[in-house]
Amino acid sequence: MLRHKTATILILILLVIGGIRLTFFTVDETEYVVVTQFGDPVRVLKTPGLYIKWPDPIQTVNRFNNWLVVYDPPPAELLTLDKKNILVDSFMLWKIDDPQKFLETVKDQLGAEARLSDILSSHIGSTLGKYPLNALVSTQPTEMKFEEIQREVTEKSAVRAKEDYGIEVVDVRLKRLNFPEQNKRSVFERMRAERLRIAKKFRSEGEEEALKIEAETAREERSILSAAYRDAQKIKGDADAEAIRIYAEAFGKNPQFYKFIRLLESYQKFLNEKTTLVLPSDADLLQLLSTGQNGKITTPKTLLQSLEEKPMDTQKEPKTTDSFSQSPHERGEQLGKGGQESKVTQP
Repeated sequence: MLRHKTATILILILLVIGGIRLTFFTVDETEYVVVTQFGDPVRVLKTPGLYIKWPDPIQTVNRFNNWLVVYDPPPAELLTLDKKNILVDSFMLWKIDDPQKFLETVKDQLGAEARLSDILSSHIGSTLGKYPLNALVSTQPTEMKFEEIQREVTEKSAVRAKEDYGIEVVDVRLKRLNFPEQNKRSVFERMRAERLRIAKKFRSEGEEEALKIEAETAREERSILSAAYRDAQKIKGDADAEAIRIYAEAFGKNPQFYKFIRLLESYQKFLNEKTTLVLPSDADLLQLLSTGQNGKITTPKTLLQSLEEKPMDTQKEPKTTDSFSQSPHERGEQLGKGGQESKVTQP
């Protein structure tokens, strides 16, 4: 009898616990709850706490997360205003705003992302169709419309998602832009041609600047050289005048010695052991030429050396072999006798 009562009490306790579990439920801070009765929504609970309902299957609790969800759809190929195909990779941040409408339209997260994919692709395509490619990719900050495009897509997607599915679209971002594989080669060729055009422009400007610098340098060089030449000629003229004055002053004291020095300088310029001259016997150049020992011609150098060793003596007999004491006729006879060995020839 006691055992039967104990079993009955245990059964009653289990029934009470089961009834409590079936009728009481809690709502967490990270979720929304929609209570449905035979499939129709009857209550929407967004505030955390303890609640009561009819047991299943009369009333059912449907729970949905209320945090932000990141939806990353696959890249889509779209067309810009200037008919350029681009691959757009984007993502969307969304969360549930109206749990009841969300339950009635999309049921769960998979259904919501399927609807959001359609919304996102349609609004990105319609928005990009109003802008050229350089509004997305450009080196000029004034041409870039990237932020404006993202803001417009976010606003349009948020309005439609909230009205149709009870979803709040927080943000839409374009994370990558690319070209389709079939268009990459033509795009790269166009980019390369543009770079070459810019490089050619810079190169031509550099060559033009170089020509200007070279012309300016040449002008300065001519100016400096002309000034230097003018100064050099002035200095040279002053020096020549001073040299002439000194020469005149020095040689004016002994004109015959000056004539003798000038004649020696003439010999030194054109006469050597291989020189052959055909001159008349009374030529002035023959005044100092005589046949030396072994038939060699006396050069200005040997003559000067002999003069230094044996100074001229004007008191010697006129028949000496020194050409300075001979008459033109005697010098001619002497040169005629030595003509077989000497290289100086008289007509």
